[in-house]
Amino acid sequence: MAPPRPADSPVPGQRRRAVGEPTPEDVPAEPPFLDLGQLEDDARAHLPADVFDYYAGGAESETTLAEAPEAWRSWRLRPRVLRGITSVPLSTDLLGTAVGSPIGVAPWAYQGMAHPDGELATARGAAAAGALMTVSTSATHTLEEVAAASAGSSAWFQLYRLHSTAHTEDLARRAGNAGYRALVLTVDLPLLGRRRRDLRSDFALPAGLRMANHPADGARPSLQDLATATWTFDDIARFGRLSGLPVVVKGVLRGDDAVRCVRAGAAAVWVSTHGGRQVDPAVASAHALPEVVDAVGGDVEVYADGGIRSGSDVLTALALGARAVFVGRPTIWGLTAGGADGVARVLDGFGEELAHTMALCGVDDVRSVPRDTVVPAR
Repeated sequence: MAPPRPADSPVPGQRRRAVGEPTPEDVPAEPPFLDLGQLEDDARAHLPADVFDYYAGGAESETTLAEAPEAWRSWRLRPRVLRGITSVPLSTDLLGTAVGSPIGVAPWAYQGMAHPDGELATARGAAAAGALMTVSTSATHTLEEVAAASAGSSAWFQLYRLHSTAHTEDLARRAGNAGYRALVLTVDLPLLGRRRRDLRSDFALPAGLRMANHPADGARPSLQDLATATWTFDDIARFGRLSGLPVVVKGVLRGDDAVRCVRAGAAAVWVSTHGGRQVDPAVASAHALPEVVDAVGGDVEVYADGGIRSGSDVLTALALGARAVFVGRPTIWGLTAGGADGVARVLDGFGEELAHTMALCGVDDVRSVPRDTVVPAR
């Protein structure tokens, strides 16, 4: 039998409060960047109601939106013991580029509505956290401005097909020239999802909001452009050549589609439901990911987003075969609450939770999480 622990010896997870040490109620609370529910409530209080709903809302009945976080919880972790792991490095590489974490920033439009510095603040926050940022075509700062704000950190550019063919091709070339490391084609938007919150509020972008990557003259696409406004498999190789960048195809939920993307030249595929803002109800990313990984994971990197809200969710995605995950709404709430520092603290918080959970599970390499680390919940 082990000898009794001295009264002043700390028990793991416990300690004695020193005489005169302030009690919790005497110490001002730090902003709750890891309490994502509270952070979302704070963002709701700071933003106009229609802007908050634009960021928070989904399509149709919002079934996909609601099910996304719980889908990650439909898996259960199977910890390994006696591995001697107490700390876990999070650094990895994505498409050959070193990053400090497998947790990146998903593309999100019009961040200038959340904070005056918009995407510039997000870029600085992501760089501070060692995270890769994906910059939206619908940003409120030019793709060159955001690349400069990344301060040497890696970034990808997400390309929509919203404008004329010539302008879309020009954006791809500019992304390559600006130093982005990959071009992300978002392919799950042949037309806009029916977003009821926006319809109810008659949402409109604020007057004067900068549309930095739109044509300077405000020119609308021609009828011919509109007739070819959706992506095709042929565009994967073509836009790779135009940009000189590896192409990531975002919005894939099926293994057979993933195979066709890879055959067409995709360097990676990104499992995503577009934040629950397109098809509804759609299969959750947490349930689509294994099929996609089984189909192409031996050939290309696979990423995932959609409802990731904790370090354990990240570990589940890595165990299911994702090389990295991307978070959207949590970074927007962090941006709203604290600008660049808010974004960094959200990303750092996810990373701390991931490292802690991995150590508890006896796993020490984010690049090689065994598949049997998770099983379906019963």
